[in-house]
Amino acid sequence: MPLGANKVALYGASADTGTAVLLSTATASSSASIEFTLPTAYKQVKFGFYNVTPATDSESFQFQVNASGQTGYNETITSTYFAANHNEAGTDANLSYTTARDQEQGTGYQWLTSTQGSGADECSAGELHLFNPSSTTYVKQFYSRMNHYHASDYSSDSFCAGYINTTTNLSEISFKMSSGNISSGTIKMWGIK
Repeated sequence: MPLGANKVALYGASADTGTAVLLSTATASSSASIEFTLPTAYKQVKFGFYNVTPATDSESFQFQVNASGQTGYNETITSTYFAANHNEAGTDANLSYTTARDQEQGTGYQWLTSTQGSGADECSAGELHLFNPSSTTYVKQFYSRMNHYHASDYSSDSFCAGYINTTTNLSEISFKMSSGNISSGTIKMWGIK
């Protein structure tokens, strides 16, 4: 489904049709994980997250990938993570770099949010951009921006960026919570030429 002129506002892309295409949509319902097969025909893949809520309080939304021919979602990642936070009471606001959320050539799932609330009105929303996932020459760059309802009643605007340190093309991506299930939420995958 081409976005036409709307993609200029969404992606900063040119206004010709056919450049950005919705490839897949998945909806969580007490799901252990949500996985997508990565396309080979796009220079950029964008994931949109809508009302993603953990089943368990104080868990974090994460992702990891498989290179072609690999299993286990354990590719090597180098990343950085920081967040701007403001509490509901208006008594605390801060900007923090969180070393526990980044990776230095790590193989774990990469954090996109931190300690989300699981209440009926608590969720996260945002996006993840993955560049050149089919490249067999370069490492794979990514960045994300998420806003989530922190379990301690904060609005948390989190930023993550880094690279997946493999020159093998990526074939799959997995999203999950740090523990427990994804109670609800929708993830959309877009291909951008």
